[in-house]
Amino acid sequence: MFERDAQVKPRPHALKLLVSLAFVLSVTGCSAGLSSSVERLPDRVQLSGMPFFRGNIYQSGPGAFASMLAQQGVRMTPGLLDEPLKLPKAEAQLAETMPAVARQYGLVVYPLNGDLSDALAQVAAGYPVMVRIDDGSWWWKTQRYGVLVGYDREKDMVQVNIGLDPREEMSFGAFASAWHSAGGWGILIQAPTQLPAQVDRQRWASAVEELAKAGQEQAAAKARSALSAK
Repeated sequence: MFERDAQVKPRPHALKLLVSLAFVLSVTGCSAGLSSSVERLPDRVQLSGMPFFRGNIYQSGPGAFASMLAQQGVRMTPGLLDEPLKLPKAEAQLAETMPAVARQYGLVVYPLNGDLSDALAQVAAGYPVMVRIDDGSWWWKTQRYGVLVGYDREKDMVQVNIGLDPREEMSFGAFASAWHSAGGWGILIQAPTQLPAQVDRQRWASAVEELAKAGQEQAAAKARSALSAK
């Protein structure tokens, strides 16, 4: 069981965790009652030590993606991703090219289900979540990629590393609305032995199959074993 404001021992390749919160929200962006699973999460969570690369170019995708790879021990900067992500030509395909590149490093790309409670559970477990959100006003919007790195129920907010802003605070409602407006795209980038919190076995198996198709059969075998051992 978590203790308030206690420091959690990091998982392999994961971040050090200053623990404390969780909350769930309906897709309408209005506050909702806590689900039974979310009620068991810490009250307040902030992931410490997450790499951050400042920049708005290419929808902030390379910066967010580089931070996810660096968090897994890959020596990476956004500039090194232009060629593998086929930028600037393939900017519109970042949601497909980034997972493909992550698999080249033997990492499992686990898609979330677009539910805020799922995302908060991953952060509470020490796993940053890469997301795509709509940024702007009702008359002008652009999509940006960022990394969910914390949340606080008492303040009704999440923290997102995005663009030029580390730990940008957004209310639960604003984040949920912006996330779902951009399609609810969200992923974990995991080492093969790092099972997500409350892992969906079918989603993990599908992600492992994609890893194997990318030629990373040894890493895929480790990921299959990790699920079998659960």
